Amino acid sequence: MEQNKLFPVFFRLDRLKVLVVGGGHVGTEKMNALFKSSPNASVVVVAPEISPEISQLALLYPSQITLLNKKFESADLDQADLVIAATADHALNRTVWEQAKQKKVLANIADTPELCDFYLGSIVTKGDLKIAISTNGKSPTLSKRIREILEEAIPDSVTVILDRLKEISDQLKGDFESKIKKMDEITGAMKK
Repeated sequence: MEQNKLFPVFFRLDRLKVLVVGGGHVGTEKMNALFKSSPNASVVVVAPEISPEISQLALLYPSQITLLNKKFESADLDQADLVIAATADHALNRTVWEQAKQKKVLANIADTPELCDFYLGSIVTKGDLKIAISTNGKSPTLSKRIREILEEAIPDSVTVILDRLKEISDQLKGDFESKIKKMDEITGAMKK
């Protein structure tokens, strides 16, 4: 049985520059996902036409979103750390990917898993707890369903638990290994 070989990471989008190529339906979807999960993100959107929804987001986050009402050019990648190609134009998406590879910019090409360096999975957020779900690009619908199940199963009070565990951890004495062992004992009760 094949297994998902992706390595999960959480990007600090307040420290990185994200380029979104595409201002239509797919671009809107990606922008909403970015700002729902990372409201301090720094994003540049490049598209000849920009949806009213993206324009509205830019009004909500004026210091974080830059709208460039034009066609994509290779130079648009010069200041980007990540790029999301979110257009319905497969040839343009491939061009974005090719240019990103030349400039060593990580790329997500919408609906083309084989051209993605990273995927935008479903995300469960409960206070400080964040869980990303990936199906290795095979079924975003299943990711969405699992997200819904977890959102319902995890109590909103998980933030209180996290805060208390942090307090306990901060008060523990000893080396790193002994602290980890004690925190494992404390949180082990959750398995029951």
